[in-house]
Amino acid sequence: MKKKLFGSRITPACTYCRHGNLGKDGKYVLCERNGIVDAYYHCRKFSYSPLKRVPKPLPPLPQYTKDDFSL
Repeated sequence: MKKKLFGSRITPACTYCRHGNLGKDGKYVLCERNGIVDAYYHCRKFSYSPLKRVPKPLPPLPQYTKDDFSL
């Protein structure tokens, strides 16, 4: 069985649908099927596109001092 890229429990949203393009303000999506819709709206034609998914930001790296690297 093939494992899904981001798991099998992806909540549908037009933000990362194949048919939608995110607007400049980030609040609305221009959908090829339904026109202008909310970013978290979804319809029956939802098709997941992993390339449109925005990854979570990485946590900040801890700050080290010279004493941490001395023996």
